Amino acid sequence: MIVRERKTKETSIKLKLDVAGSQKIRIQTGHGFFDHMLHQLAFHSGWDLELTATGDLDVDDHHMVEDVALVIGSALQEAWRACATSDAGMRRYGQRLLPMDDVLVLCAVDLSGRPYSKTRLRLKRESVGGLACEMVDHFFLSLAVAGCFTLHIRKITGKNHHHIIEASFKALAQALREALSPAPGAASTKGVL
Repeated sequence: MIVRERKTKETSIKLKLDVAGSQKIRIQTGHGFFDHMLHQLAFHSGWDLELTATGDLDVDDHHMVEDVALVIGSALQEAWRACATSDAGMRRYGQRLLPMDDVLVLCAVDLSGRPYSKTRLRLKRESVGGLACEMVDHFFLSLAVAGCFTLHIRKITGKNHHHIIEASFKALAQALREALSPAPGAASTKGVL
């Protein structure tokens, strides 16, 4: 179980994460749609996740979304590095082509120690469920940078913005689940990640 806390003048976040969990999930950020997306991420990854966060949602959702992504990413980096150096090892790469009704989303990750994020969701609405659509890409960027991994997410087809965002979180979860799955031996020809 990895524990993290982050307290700033804008947010206060407490997290417990077990990437080899059994989907014991408790999330409370004060933002319903964001909680729903984080629940999808934890559930479809197979994680145990306890996350409580408070912040200046009266200003907007930027600080909350960014800081939660940084905290999850930091914990995820510790988790994948522990997996990479364990006897069980890890696959390192994960990918998912995920359908959700009218939407099809592709996600690929490389738990490599090289942070990079490229999203192409083509969201045109201002917000969904009170979450600014621009914060979806920003969440993924902040998560990948703090998690020190490469992330690509792309919408292949679809128009329903709720489905596009939710499919993106689910696809990421499934890709992370694959990347973190055991695979004995070095995950790199360099011998270390």
